[in-house]
Amino acid sequence: MVYDGTVKKSDQQPTRELPPFTLLMSVYGGNTLRELERAVQSGTIEQTLPPAQLVIVRDGPVPDDIQRYLDSLPSTMAVWFAVEHPDMPAPTVTVVPLEENHGLAHALNVGLEHCLYEYIARADCDDVSLPNRFATIIPQFVASSRTASHARPDGSGSVDVLGSAIREFSDDEREPGQVRLLPAEGAELAKYARLQSPIHHPSVVFRKSAVITAGGYPEDAGRFEDYMLWERMMLNHAQFLNVPEPLVLYRTNKEAYERRGGFSMFVEECRLQWRFMRDGFTTPWQFLRNVAVRAAYRLTPMAIRRRAYHAIVDKRNGALESAPEQPEPPKRGRHSAPDDSEDATSAS
Repeated sequence: MVYDGTVKKSDQQPTRELPPFTLLMSVYGGNTLRELERAVQSGTIEQTLPPAQLVIVRDGPVPDDIQRYLDSLPSTMAVWFAVEHPDMPAPTVTVVPLEENHGLAHALNVGLEHCLYEYIARADCDDVSLPNRFATIIPQFVASSRTASHARPDGSGSVDVLGSAIREFSDDEREPGQVRLLPAEGAELAKYARLQSPIHHPSVVFRKSAVITAGGYPEDAGRFEDYMLWERMMLNHAQFLNVPEPLVLYRTNKEAYERRGGFSMFVEECRLQWRFMRDGFTTPWQFLRNVAVRAAYRLTPMAIRRRAYHAIVDKRNGALESAPEQPEPPKRGRHSAPDDSEDATSAS
């Protein structure tokens, strides 16, 4: 294992049987091999509770190095676990190739069809799962199966969607940045969902049956397929829960802040807000408030938007429970290619 931080209770091997789960990812031509390698390693071989299945949807053509990596991944995964975790079965690797790129929502819907288990965890191909992610969230998912209070009139039913806080980083995961917290559950989370997404998508674990019942990821929601899915599930009285521990390192850089702004992004979000009001998820007043907030954020220059974003997150975090102190972030996986700084050092 490459992780040498302090071992906490959630880092240890679970003592009772836990349900198997699938890790669902999608890769496309805009990803890099380095990002994909790191995401796969952190979500499998570096986990103290690995998934039973890894599903990667290849969303259209990808560079040759990524294709070679995908082709060899089943055998590579078997070797990793045979050498480093001989007491654990290696995850089954399912690569689903799509000839054309139809967007993330379509890729995830196709991927859902290949997921063997009821519990499905999501991961983006440019993020990093901390080693205790699944050992923390899967037991809590099971333990909380009848304790969440969100949405159902009688307060009963199992948790359907469980997310966590995330910690940002910019390229170098050894320099983690701001933590993004969300309300835990109940009325506070329901109120928050009428303004912003109630779940950090890269951190989520959900029940496959609940997502299928809601119609899967909407493929006509632009870049907001996850938010629209959560809206549908909340209207179906699905149970949501967030844990305050940051379990995912979420990659942010200049390009990420650029993607958050611009007129086209604002137009997509206006359409989303209109659909929320039409569905009865938000009121006309909330619709007007949300559009005004989005206009002020999406249409400002990037430098101002970036400062405003961090200020908003700081304010929100201050209103919520403080995030627990975390161990040192994991080192780069030993199965990765060296990063650019390491290349430069070895060449000098």
